[in-house]
Amino acid sequence: MMILSTILVALVALEHVYILILEMFMWTTPRAQKAFGTTSQFAKETKSLAANQGLYNGFLAAGLVWGLLHPNDTFGFQLQLFFLICVGVAAVYGSITAKKSILFVQGLPAFAAILAVVLANL
Repeated sequence: MMILSTILVALVALEHVYILILEMFMWTTPRAQKAFGTTSQFAKETKSLAANQGLYNGFLAAGLVWGLLHPNDTFGFQLQLFFLICVGVAAVYGSITAKKSILFVQGLPAFAAILAVVLANL
């Protein structure tokens, strides 16, 4: 179960690095516009807001990686759990306020990772 939890946490971290890249560096590209359902005009007008949002996704990814790499297993577990819960809360909020698919795209992997991390540390 430990290997599965590590893989799932790493995947959630990678997903948030990808979101960081889309929001910070690719926000006005067709790829990001398609992913977030925005128009070219909206993307231009909100570029700095998206970059800020991308930075927060980067912090989530950094926290998850910190939890994976921390030499103290107990504290590493706590870090992973904390940052996964943050991702889960953000996914629920985003699905209510922005786009319902966020719950599945970001929330489902986070909730699966939470379950795996908890079970691996029983």
